[in-house]
Amino acid sequence: MTKNTKYRTPDCGLTKVQQMLGGKWKLLLLWYLSEEPRRFGEIRRCFPEITEAMLTKQLRELEQDKLIYREVFKVVPPRVEYSLTDLGLKFSPIIQAMYEWGEENLKEYTIVAKHN
Repeated sequence: MTKNTKYRTPDCGLTKVQQMLGGKWKLLLLWYLSEEPRRFGEIRRCFPEITEAMLTKQLRELEQDKLIYREVFKVVPPRVEYSLTDLGLKFSPIIQAMYEWGEENLKEYTIVAKHN
């Protein structure tokens, strides 16, 4: 294992990952998109707790970080589909491992609602 000598520096790999995935919904969005490409409306219905503006913001940031691809189909009505890029696909096993860790180790954990 690498020593944590670069902790909290801009060139630290973990710092970069945290910056890319720091949004509240990003891990869940990547997990959902890892199953198959999804249209905006499908994503919106799957996450009713997220506002449309926040969903759009999180998707745009994931697209800017090249983790997801946004494809616009030139049809009427307009259709947009989101899918993982090659970089996003490389992150999928990490999300899968996080899911498995949570299922195995957090059985007794209760999510407490946080008020911002």
